[in-house]
Amino acid sequence: MKVYSKIQMDKEEEMQKIISRIENCKKCDLWKSRLNPVPGEGSLDAEILFIGEAPGYNEDKQGRPFVGRAGKILDELLNSIGIDRSEVYIANILKCRPPNNRDPDIDEINSCIEYLDKQIEIIQPSIISTLGRFAGEYIFKKYGLKYDKISKIHGKTYRVDTLFGHIYIIPLYHPAVATYNPMIKNQLFEDFKVIKHLS
Repeated sequence: MKVYSKIQMDKEEEMQKIISRIENCKKCDLWKSRLNPVPGEGSLDAEILFIGEAPGYNEDKQGRPFVGRAGKILDELLNSIGIDRSEVYIANILKCRPPNNRDPDIDEINSCIEYLDKQIEIIQPSIISTLGRFAGEYIFKKYGLKYDKISKIHGKTYRVDTLFGHIYIIPLYHPAVATYNPMIKNQLFEDFKVIKHLS
């Protein structure tokens, strides 16, 4: 039990360092227009890590990921497979909101991505579920996989071997799409069953 506590303390300390760096980050211009950075939240022992693309309006106001309409859908999806939000970790490719919710640009991603890489290293999830194209493209590239259209690969499982053991990568549609497309929402509920089967 003592060993576990030491690991837990180390994880918390390491994550706090990352959060501190994100809060003080000026590596791209997004810090000038943001209200709050959104480092991510959840269990540092999470088996499942969800990665979105960037904070939106509500996330920027609260400093928390997935708290707007897309967040409500993510909560519904988690509930559908009997997983509480507190059991997973939720992060984004970018830690600050791009103005008017525009797409992240490549320089912003390159400036920010080391924070997510470090979070993955700290949490060591056994499942990474990417939400949307930007997260999918980055994670596939990071682990040497070929990315295809989300319509072709959503809900499929890709196993990669790492220094920490194997990780299952499951690309999914972004819940924001489900806020205006009921077909996608239904598909997300189906795809989440894949996560349940693996977890």
